[in-house]
Amino acid sequence: MTNKTVVITGANTGLGFECARALLNSDPAWHVVLAVRDTARGADAAAALGHPARTTVCELDLASLESVRRFTEELPRRDVHALVCNAGVQVVSGTPTTRDGYELTFGVNHLGHFALVRGLLDQLVAPARIVVVSSGTHDPARHTGMPAPRYTTAAQLSEPVSGGLTAEEGRRRYTTSKLCNVLFSYELDRRLDHGARGVTVNVFDPGMMPGSGLARDYPPVQRLAWRFVLPALRVLPGVRSTRRSGSDLAALIADPAFDGVTGAYFDGTRQTRSSADSYDDALAADLWQVSDRLVSAVR
Repeated sequence: MTNKTVVITGANTGLGFECARALLNSDPAWHVVLAVRDTARGADAAAALGHPARTTVCELDLASLESVRRFTEELPRRDVHALVCNAGVQVVSGTPTTRDGYELTFGVNHLGHFALVRGLLDQLVAPARIVVVSSGTHDPARHTGMPAPRYTTAAQLSEPVSGGLTAEEGRRRYTTSKLCNVLFSYELDRRLDHGARGVTVNVFDPGMMPGSGLARDYPPVQRLAWRFVLPALRVLPGVRSTRRSGSDLAALIADPAFDGVTGAYFDGTRQTRSSADSYDDALAADLWQVSDRLVSAVR
């Protein structure tokens, strides 16, 4: 009998799919809502997971705040025990925006998830867990090879890039959005009284996962290397398969070892420190206030 519901964004492939697989295989009590932009691909993913009675596919386009609102209002299983904010994009060309006119990377990786969490908070059944997927690229001290994040103001980050993205700026927008993920998580934890309301909030760093879909906007040669060459580097520290990281992410959702743990950053299942900027309360407050205003403006 299923009695625990988890919503996973971007669950039709990669990390989200593997997290869903791990949860479904670990405990028959879990029901997984695959929150996906393409419901046909979501249906294929649900079939591949092999637990049709314990999976539901729902349309969710994080690039549309109206889609997020509709998802939160029409979610068929109203009591939610866990939420995984996993879906993400990395764009390295053009001037992409969300349907609401916001810069796409910020809009999908942060703002859409902000709206989703805000819309589902009243449906969370304590004890509940929220896990936000970030990335070690948010921390310049880790020397990941990605440009260091550049947080100016949330209002500026939400604006489309004048003249279009260069590859460098696109990657910087991605690392900055991953910093936003951490800032948002810590601020949400503060606003939920550090677990006193029965909801824990943690951040997950899956490590480098060659073969995942984040390189879809890269030039052809780089896409091929990401898909076929870099997976051979999994023997190196910090490089992981999507299946391993999916299992780690599922543990943060379901393992009793993490009961009551909140406001923490996890590299895999190891609790560690995030970047220096991620603990800046002023940045977190700016991000929250602007995000709340942007989300409220389209209601």
